[in-house]
Amino acid sequence: MQHYRPQALLVMRSDSYRLQFGPDQLRRLHELAELGDPVWSEDLDTPAARVRLAEAEVLLTSWGCPPLTAERLDAAPLLRAVLHCAGSVRPIVTDAVWHRGLLITSAAEANATPVAEYTLAAIIFAGKKAHLLAAESRIAPADWYAVGHRQDLSNYGRTIGIVGFSRIGRRVVDRLNDLDTAEVLVSDPYADPDAVAAAGGRLVELDELLQRSEILSLHLPGLPQTRHAIGARELALLPDGATVINTARGAVIDTLALERECASGRLNAILDVTDPEPLPPESPLTRLPNVMITPHIAGSLGTETRRMSSQALDELQRYARGEPPLDAVTREVLEVSA
Repeated sequence: MQHYRPQALLVMRSDSYRLQFGPDQLRRLHELAELGDPVWSEDLDTPAARVRLAEAEVLLTSWGCPPLTAERLDAAPLLRAVLHCAGSVRPIVTDAVWHRGLLITSAAEANATPVAEYTLAAIIFAGKKAHLLAAESRIAPADWYAVGHRQDLSNYGRTIGIVGFSRIGRRVVDRLNDLDTAEVLVSDPYADPDAVAAAGGRLVELDELLQRSEILSLHLPGLPQTRHAIGARELALLPDGATVINTARGAVIDTLALERECASGRLNAILDVTDPEPLPPESPLTRLPNVMITPHIAGSLGTETRRMSSQALDELQRYARGEPPLDAVTREVLEVSA
C-alpha cells in the first residue's frame, strides 16, 4: 500500500487539463500526490509559478508544456521526475533534462491504441476500396449490382505490408490476425524476426514488401533519417491498385511522388498525416477521388486522452512506491522513436 505522496505539479494548457482529467483521473490524482492548482503553460515563467516549481518533486505534463530548459529546471531544485500525459516528449525535453538525470516517462503506449484502431479500420476500408467508392458515389451512386461482380473489393487473401514494427506497428500486426489476409509482411531494420513472427507477421526487406503489398501501412518515426523513406522509387515498386496508408508522420512520404502516383490512378491513399500539414488547398491530393485525407485524428482525441492520463498516473503510483517505470524515455530511445 502506498503511503508516500510526492509533491506534484501539473503543467499543461488549461484545455488539455479539462480534456484529460475526468472525475476518475482527478480522484486518483489526489489520492497519489500532494497537489495544488495546475500551472497553465503560458504562466510557467511567472513568479507565482516559480514558487510552485520550487516545491515540486514530480511534474505531470501534457500538450502545451513549454521546453524544460536549464533556466526552468533551475527553478525546480527538488524535481526528480517528469511524467508526460501525452505521446512524444520531444517538445519538452532538452539537454538540461538529461544533464539533471530526471526520470522521464511518456504515455505513448496508451496513445498507440487509437492509432492502431484507426489503422485497422483504414486497412479494412482499403480492402473494400470504400473511400474510393464513397467519392465516386457522390457523382454516380452505385448499388449492389454495380459492385457485386467485382473481385477487387475484398479483405480476404490480401497481402499487407507494415513498415515500422513500432509500438503502433506491432499492435496493427496483432489486430490483423482477425483478418484472413494472405500474409502480413513487416520491414524494420531494428525488429526481431521472432517477435514479428509471434505477432503474426513475417520480417522481410523493404523492396520485397513493397513489391508484394496490396495495402501499405506506414509506422515510421518522424526522424531526419526517415524523411522521404517512401519516395518515387519505393512507390513505383508497389503493385497497380495498391493503397498507401499513413498514420505516422507526413514527411516519411515524398508528397510530390505520391501526388504523381495517385493522380495517375495507379495508387490510392488514406492519409491521416501529410507534409505539409495541412496540405495547401491547391494540392492535387485534396481533390483526388482515390485519396482520403483526415485531419490527424488517429491519435488520442476526446475521452481517449484520459487513457494517457491514466497511464501517467500509473507511472506516478510506481514512482511513489519506489518501483521502476513502465515506459521510461531515455536519450537513446528518443533518438530512434517518434
